[in-house]
Amino acid sequence: MFNLKYSKLKITVAVLAAFGSSIATADVTRALAIPSGTPSADEIIDQVFFVNHFYGFDNYGIGKKGKKITVLVNKSAGKKPTTITLERYLNNSYDDDAAIKARDLAIFRSGKLRGTGMLITDFDEVGKNQSYAIWIPALRKIRRFAEPAHDDAWGGTDFTFGDVSLRKPYNETHELIATEKFSGCLGAITLADNEKNKYTRNLLKAACDHDGKEVYKVKSTTKFENWWYDYRIGFIDTSTFADYRTDYYKDGKQIKVIDRDWRPIEGSTDPRQVVWGYWYGKTLATNHETFTNIPPEVTTTNDSKKKQSLWTEKTLRKIRR
Repeated sequence: MFNLKYSKLKITVAVLAAFGSSIATADVTRALAIPSGTPSADEIIDQVFFVNHFYGFDNYGIGKKGKKITVLVNKSAGKKPTTITLERYLNNSYDDDAAIKARDLAIFRSGKLRGTGMLITDFDEVGKNQSYAIWIPALRKIRRFAEPAHDDAWGGTDFTFGDVSLRKPYNETHELIATEKFSGCLGAITLADNEKNKYTRNLLKAACDHDGKEVYKVKSTTKFENWWYDYRIGFIDTSTFADYRTDYYKDGKQIKVIDRDWRPIEGSTDPRQVVWGYWYGKTLATNHETFTNIPPEVTTTNDSKKKQSLWTEKTLRKIRR
């Protein structure tokens, strides 16, 4: 029984990371300015980190509106997909707190993780690990987890913890290869009618409106030895610093792709204030796919109605299965 519960905890942590845990590090802060002129490769990657961790907002959320909710889809070749629905809320508004940098709350609403919640806390202190608190509904207790390894990819997704939360700009060396036009549509999952359920009947289609946008093409080579990839190529919007596509290579061969559809916020004063439309990942050797579908109606930014008390363990204990 202990092993079963422990495995469930690891899957829970992984699913949140696969969705895109946006806890930040001490290296890039909310004060990061947009560079003038043509930025260096290191400056571009710092900006990407800023965007991916939603530093342009006090808070960012993907909740539920009516029947619309975020759904995470995993599909192995030749098999029916699995789905998990969730809500997630990020809080960056800790400027007056000397210890806390950000908090990230996720609540799983369907599937085997239904009623499970997670609260991740990131700290201002350089080098201090994140804190993971997980509410297990079957136990009616909170359990704590150590920060996962960068290359862990549990939960059945095509994303690692490094891909979406733990990789820092200084974990790689960066080279600006070119400035060019992005070509084609982003990837997206396609399901047959008999593979769809109530959560996947109206998945977002492949985003094609980024075709022709000017992007920086940046090569990032890992500093880790014997790593699962040697380098990755990122295609990054020159205006918003949104990373539309990342191609991963090992031994000269592409092994994985992650596409991200980014959407602007109407009336924003900072071009980096963009939000997710969807995430898509594919492992080329197995054709396994992951798709995170985020209906635009569920997205909120700088929501003054959300109190700081939302991002506490008290919220976890209130979750109903």
